[in-house]
Amino acid sequence: MRALLQRVSHASVVVAGEVVGEIGDGLLVFFCAMHGDDPAKTAQMAAKISKLRIFKDGAGKMNLSLNDTGGSALIVSQFTLAADTQRGNRPGFSQAAAPEMGRVLYENFVADMNALGIPTATGRFGAEMEVSLTNSGPNTIWLDI
Repeated sequence: MRALLQRVSHASVVVAGEVVGEIGDGLLVFFCAMHGDDPAKTAQMAAKISKLRIFKDGAGKMNLSLNDTGGSALIVSQFTLAADTQRGNRPGFSQAAAPEMGRVLYENFVADMNALGIPTATGRFGAEMEVSLTNSGPNTIWLDI
């Protein structure tokens, strides 16, 4: 399981001209289920993200988590995080979970984040999405579980 986290002051997702998800301060989470992942990993990923200390405290040090700040998470499915670019010029995606399993794991991950008390918004699984963000920092973290 893989996620790309971006600390944001604002982020939104538009599908077919309609805003389907939007947050203020928090994390934009690009989520990718990989071949062999299971629901236990979604809970582990959610717990890690909720506790990751990447937000500034009063002294300006990255010492606070999403739990500490009360921030939100905009969660967007993105199978292209599984891209294999080792050979040739066309990325391979064989390490990404099959779409049916990817959807299940994505939905589990969103539910796991909600269960931890993190306010969430989402993109739309499998849709062509336009994602906008204001990266705060910038602060971008790659996370594999």
